[in-house]
Amino acid sequence: MYRNSWLPEVFNDFFDNVSMPKANATAPAINVLESADKYTVELAAPGMSKEDFDVNINADGDLTIKMEKKEEKKENAHYLRREFSYSKYEQTLILPDDVDREKIGARVADGVLTVTLPKVNHEEQKVTRTIEVG
Repeated sequence: MYRNSWLPEVFNDFFDNVSMPKANATAPAINVLESADKYTVELAAPGMSKEDFDVNINADGDLTIKMEKKEEKKENAHYLRREFSYSKYEQTLILPDDVDREKIGARVADGVLTVTLPKVNHEEQKVTRTIEVG
C-alpha cells in the first residue's frame, strides 16, 4: 500500500497497532516487588488522593484495593485518546502466608498507591538442651 506522507503512517501505527500492548482504561497498572523483609504493591493512580481509596483485608485474609473517583467534566474539551480515566476499580490480591497482616500499611504519593506488606519475622532460635537417652 502506498502512502503520500510518512507522518500519517506513524500516527496510524502508534494509535492502531494491534500488536502493541494497550493500557486497559478500566485497570490501572500494578507492580509487585519482593525484598527480604517485605512485599510492595504499587498501583498507578494519577490524580487520586487517599480519600479515593479503600484498602483492607477481607474475611478470607486477602488484600482488597478499591478506588473510586468522581469524574469531573471538562468544559470545551474533547479527548482524542484517553487511557488513564478509570473512575472505579477493585482488585483482590491473594496474600502469601508469610505476610504479617497486622502490619500492612498504605500511602499515596506522586500518583502511586503503595501498599507495604511486611513479612513475618521468623527468627531462628537456637535450642540448646540435653536429650535424655531412655
